[in-house]
Amino acid sequence: MRGPKRSQAEIAGFRESRRIAALLGAEVRRARLRRHITQAALGRRIGVVQSRVSEIERGLGSRATLELWVAMGIALDRPLAVSLSRDISAEPADAGHLAVQELVLRLASATGRTATFELPTRPADPRLSIDVGVRDDAYRTLMVVEIWNRLDDLGAAMRRFDLKMAEASALAAARGGDAYAVAGCWVLRDTVANRGLVARYPAILQSRFHGSSVGWVGALVTGGAPPAAAGLAWATGNGSTLFPLRWSRR
Repeated sequence: MRGPKRSQAEIAGFRESRRIAALLGAEVRRARLRRHITQAALGRRIGVVQSRVSEIERGLGSRATLELWVAMGIALDRPLAVSLSRDISAEPADAGHLAVQELVLRLASATGRTATFELPTRPADPRLSIDVGVRDDAYRTLMVVEIWNRLDDLGAAMRRFDLKMAEASALAAARGGDAYAVAGCWVLRDTVANRGLVARYPAILQSRFHGSSVGWVGALVTGGAPPAAAGLAWATGNGSTLFPLRWSRR
């Protein structure tokens, strides 16, 4: 009677273990020969017979114990180093930021605009790239869209934004013809930390971002004219939707 069907992981594990055993076996042979050690002598050092060493060197060591491989590496002054690779299903470290960038790029495409991921404003200094640069030819405007997972240093973020806006203005003027206007918007991920910051420092933020949040969301989502003044907008935590920031009344 046939046994249970092997899983894909078992089949892949069998193939990969044989491949690794062949590579390690060849390394063992090279290391042994460089040290002028016979197979029998190596076998005595690690507690196996000469024929087992021969099998391992020929790539037949996939079922050798981990303990044996470790002992062999020590005996040859080539300690075994083993680790699991990076989790292939793990999200990138900046997954939340990327999700909002992806949203802004998709919205720009849907509204017939040209958008650039990490638009460099000064190619020699990639630190000054704009998270998403959106060019609106109908309104002759370059939109500087900066996305924030968390604002840890508001003053530094504002200074960096000012620098990017200045660089974007120079970039817009350098394209030839009539210069495009430059308008900027911060998109904040809707997190407890960001909501707390907005609640604590409304006067500071409103002094710099007095463009209509409703207007900015409309511009990005439906293709309307972007407000001339810089503005703020929220993005849902999963980066699926933009919605206006509404200031609380005190």
